[in-house]
Amino acid sequence: MKNPVVPSWTESTRNLFKPVIVLVITFAATVKLSQSLYRYNLRRRSRARSGTMSSSSSSDNGTGVQARRRSRILSSKLYFDIPNSKVPLIYSSAYDITFLGIEKLHPFDSSKWGRICGFLLVDNVVDKNCIVEPLEASKNDLLVVHSEAYLNCLKKSANVAMIIEVPPVAVFPNCLVQQKVLYPFRNQVGGTILAAKLAKERGWAINVGGGFHHCSGEKGGGFCAYADISLCIHFAFERLNISRVMIIDLDAHQGNGHETDFANDCRVYTLDMYNPGIYPFDYEARRYIDQKVEVVSGTTTNEYLRKLDEALEISPDGITNRDEKVFRFARKRNIPIVMLTSGGYMKSSARVIADSITNLSNKCLIDTGKNMTAT
Repeated sequence: MKNPVVPSWTESTRNLFKPVIVLVITFAATVKLSQSLYRYNLRRRSRARSGTMSSSSSSDNGTGVQARRRSRILSSKLYFDIPNSKVPLIYSSAYDITFLGIEKLHPFDSSKWGRICGFLLVDNVVDKNCIVEPLEASKNDLLVVHSEAYLNCLKKSANVAMIIEVPPVAVFPNCLVQQKVLYPFRNQVGGTILAAKLAKERGWAINVGGGFHHCSGEKGGGFCAYADISLCIHFAFERLNISRVMIIDLDAHQGNGHETDFANDCRVYTLDMYNPGIYPFDYEARRYIDQKVEVVSGTTTNEYLRKLDEALEISPDGITNRDEKVFRFARKRNIPIVMLTSGGYMKSSARVIADSITNLSNKCLIDTGKNMTAT
């Protein structure tokens, strides 16, 4: 589901869009956007939307709604000071989902987040005591984007079962579903929101989780119960003086959640590279993608990379090299990067993500506190 990317700027666009944060959704794949296409689409989008700054729903046109959102963000405890002894790698053991073995009925690896950190610890990339542990997002935090009606619907186990696509969950008491399923998700939401603050302060941040790109303010689905991406962006706008955000979504599935939430917000630019022949088939949300790259089933690796090259100025290397390229670009230009790693259904995904983070540390593109030298 997301990972940060960095556009190529001219001097004029560099001045126009500072400060900016870039988010990318997929497991461990980052890219930089074509400069000319970005400028063209931004002008087109600004003209089409006439400076509209609404994002999560049409009700945001009311100043009362905006005032309540601002108040909730300013009163939130999800932003807190992190000592310099910690590195901006965010994870909690509360991320992982174990539910009497029922979680295995869904192909998503619900223990992936812990396994990523396990690999990083075994490989001596980071010290356990240096990892940042986030706070759980509260109801008041979630109301920044979600409606009361949506949050109330999660109090019915049948609704949660549909969202996470595991039908047997419907028969369990909701208190158990809250503890075993939604509590881990809320912790990951807290991690994504905190990641933007850390990225602004340190230049980069990685949340080993989050990136729930199928969830919007009013609807969940596809194993995504909370709209952490939308929440992260709203917090950044309000508390970090961020004026522009770029979302690069490289998960195979269309990121219909954040596309819906930011349909009318010209501050958010979205590039989505997805397979149009698989879930979620959200044709309405596709209208709000600024740059779409559709890749059908059966596409070979070389063809996929060719399409990627057409949409992005990036060398067709492996995941590790792509991440390295983008982090080099971002660090050189002091553009904050937020990497969310929640995509990837195969057991091998955790190893791939850990290897990419290890490479970034080895090349001194991120400082994980181990003082590794570039190779």
